[in-house]
Amino acid sequence: MDKIRILAINPGSTSTKIAVYHNDKSVFLKTIRHNAEELEQFKKITDQFEFRKEVIMKELLDADICVNELNVIMGRGGLIKPVEGGVYEVNERMKADLEIGLMGEHASNLGGLIALNIAQSLPDARAYIANPVVVDELQDVARISGHPEFERISIFHALNQKAIARQFAKNRDSKYEDLNLIVAHLGGGISVGAHYRGKVIDVNNALDGDGPFSPERSGSLPAGQLVRFCHSNKYSFDEVKRMITGKGGLMAYFGTNSSYDIEMLAKNGDAKAKLIQDAMAYQIGKSIGEMAAVLYGEVHGILITGGVANNKELITYIRNMVGFIAPIFVYPGEDEMSALAMNGLMVMRGEVEVKEYV
Repeated sequence: MDKIRILAINPGSTSTKIAVYHNDKSVFLKTIRHNAEELEQFKKITDQFEFRKEVIMKELLDADICVNELNVIMGRGGLIKPVEGGVYEVNERMKADLEIGLMGEHASNLGGLIALNIAQSLPDARAYIANPVVVDELQDVARISGHPEFERISIFHALNQKAIARQFAKNRDSKYEDLNLIVAHLGGGISVGAHYRGKVIDVNNALDGDGPFSPERSGSLPAGQLVRFCHSNKYSFDEVKRMITGKGGLMAYFGTNSSYDIEMLAKNGDAKAKLIQDAMAYQIGKSIGEMAAVLYGEVHGILITGGVANNKELITYIRNMVGFIAPIFVYPGEDEMSALAMNGLMVMRGEVEVKEYV
C-alpha cells in the first residue's frame, strides 16, 4: 500500500481533536471546541457519542476528506481494564467496557467507541487504540505499597511516553525493546517512568497526583498531615480530592495552572515563584533518581517531554541534578495526534503486532 490514510481521534473534556495522516505526514488537523451548553445536556460522557461523531464527520466533510479511503481509525485509549502497552483493535469486549465506564468515566472513552463506529461504516478500515493511560507493565515488587489495604497502580501518560521512547530509539538506530530509558512527561500532571527493554516497570500514578507536584496536582503529600487534614471535618471528600488533583500544585500556590506564567514571574525576580518552580524541578529530579535505581543504574537516556519541558530554567535545574546518570534529551511539547498516527502506521507496516483485548 503506497499511501496509508489514518484518522486520529482524541476526545477531551471540552474539545475533540482530529487529524488525518497520509503515512507519517499530517494533511489535516482540527481542534473542535465544545461549549458548556452543548455538553451539559448529556448526563453521562458516553451519551455524547452521537453528538461528537456527527461533529467529527461534518469537519471531515467540510475539509473535503474522502472518508471512504481511510484505512485506519485510531481512537485515544480510554479507561479500560489494565493492559500491557501496545496497539489494540477495538472489539466488542472493549466497546462494552468503554460504554459502561469499567474503570471510570472520561472523555477519552469516546475515542475507541467513535473509531469503531466509523470503521464499521467504511469498506476498508479497522479501529484501534494505542497505549491508553491504564497501561500496566509494573514489576510485582513495584506494586507493594507498605500496607495490604493499598496497592500501587499504573496510570500515566503512556501514549506520549512510549512514542517519545520509540522516537529516541529510532534516532539511535536502536529498538525500544533493547534500551533502558527514563521518560518524564511534564504536563498538567507529571509522570516519570522506568522503561526496561520496552516495558514500563515502575511509574508514579499521575492521575491520582502521586509523584512530583505539577501545575494541577499536589504530588505525594506527607501521609500523617494528609490523614489529619482529611479528618478535620472541615472539608468534604470531593474538596480534598480536588485539592490533590485539579487544584493542587501551581494552582494551589498561585491560583493558576499556567507554568509559563510562573516561569515569567520567576524570571522577573519573584522569589516565591522561583522557589516553587525550583521545588517542582527538584521533585522531578528526585523521581528520575528513583527510576535510575529501579534500572540499577543502567540507563541509556533520560527523555523529558510535555508542555512544561519548554521551561529552560526548569530543565537546567533537572540537568544539574541528574545529568550524571545518563545523557538528557528534551522533547518539548506533546503531540498525541502524531503518536496515535505513528502507532497506526506501525500496524499497517507490520512493525508491531496488534493485540487482542480480552
